Amino acid sequence: MNNEQQPFKSLNISVLIISDTRTVSSDKSGKVLEDRIKRSGHSLVSKLFVKDDPTLIKEKIFKILNEKCTHVIISSGGTGLTGRDSTPEVLKEIITKEIPGFGEIFRNISFKKIGTSSLQSRAIAGLINKTFIFALPGSPSACKDAWDEIIKFQLNSTTKPCNLVELMPRLDE
Repeated sequence: MNNEQQPFKSLNISVLIISDTRTVSSDKSGKVLEDRIKRSGHSLVSKLFVKDDPTLIKEKIFKILNEKCTHVIISSGGTGLTGRDSTPEVLKEIITKEIPGFGEIFRNISFKKIGTSSLQSRAIAGLINKTFIFALPGSPSACKDAWDEIIKFQLNSTTKPCNLVELMPRLDE
C-alpha cells in the first residue's frame, strides 16, 4: 500500500432537485449543494429539476448517466414518507450496489439535531454502475449536514484512511 499523500481529484457532480414545487428561484437546497460542491474544488456539471414522479426521476437520472461526464449525482427531495415521495423506490430499482452506511450515518447525524424525527428520512446512497448517487432530503439543513458531515470527506481523494474516490478506478473490476 502506498502511504504517500494522494493529490486532490476534482470530480464532476450533477445535482438533481426532486420536487413538485421547487423552481430555480425558490430552490434553497440545490443552492446549498452547488455552493459546497464548488467550494470543495469539484465541478458542478449540471443542476436539473424534476417532478416527484418515478418515471420522470428515472428518465433524468439516465439522462445524466448517458452523458458520461458525471462521477457523482446528488439528489435533494422525495425521500420522505408522503404519497408523492418516491426517490428511494426509484433508486432501489436502478442502483447496482447500495451503500447502506450512508443512510445510517446520515440518520445518526440527524438524530443529534432533530431527535426521533430523523426516522422519517429515507436518505440512501449507492452506485449505478460506476457513478455514485446520494439521495438527500429536500431541506437545506439536511443537504448541509449530509455534505458537511459525510459526502465532502468521501468525495475528497485526500481523506484517510479511505474514501470513495480511491475506489473509482476499480469500480468496473
